[in-house]
Amino acid sequence: MFIKVRKNCGIYMEHNGLEQGHLVPVTSNFLINLNQVAEVSFYTIKESKTRYDLEHHAVTVPPHTRVIHLQMSYLFGSYKETVGDKKGRLVDRCYYKLYFMPEEMGQYEAIRSHIEGLVINQD
Repeated sequence: MFIKVRKNCGIYMEHNGLEQGHLVPVTSNFLINLNQVAEVSFYTIKESKTRYDLEHHAVTVPPHTRVIHLQMSYLFGSYKETVGDKKGRLVDRCYYKLYFMPEEMGQYEAIRSHIEGLVINQD
């Protein structure tokens, strides 16, 4: 099952393919395969945060920005380093964070309700 993220001036994305602390605006539609997502969390940013765009210009993420954090399954990760005496390796799983700015109209609720509709024990 896929969710579609539509291009919108009120949505930004962060993922571990970017430098840490960088955001990019969503400038084209794309799909995320929910069958490849291991964990999902929803939260709201309580205080202003500073992130950077690809040209290293400061982007202020205001309070009340809503975030959907999608942590992908282990199949979508890379081996980061060896732990101990080669007894194991640390896996860096891919993730996507979608930032829905306060002025964004509706996609956050649509995506969240769709994901929550797939949850069995919603109590």
